[in-house]
Amino acid sequence: MADTIFSKIIRKEIPADIVFESDTILAFRDINPMAPVHILIIPKQPIAYTTEIDGKRDAPLLGELFDAANKIAKEQGIDKNGFRLVINCGDNGGQEVPHLHMHLLGGRKMKWPPG
Repeated sequence: MADTIFSKIIRKEIPADIVFESDTILAFRDINPMAPVHILIIPKQPIAYTTEIDGKRDAPLLGELFDAANKIAKEQGIDKNGFRLVINCGDNGGQEVPHLHMHLLGGRKMKWPPG
């Protein structure tokens, strides 16, 4: 996998406002937030796209991503009124960094369709 801004954040080569970290997951504030709370949740292992995920093999990691999202939403105080989780995949899906990541958005009313 290509060396990305996310891999540099994982290695602590560039700073980020980290809100959660485990052995396998890192979460940090988006530098261009689209909501009052906008946090990126990424696996530390290099997975570029959702198409590289094997459901049986990667189910524990995906569960950890969702567990982290719920924990962070609670810590950020957005768990009661709702929040949005988004995973973009590929250029047409809006993915800008080729490293699997989940956007946690909250703190305001979300609209549908998103774009």
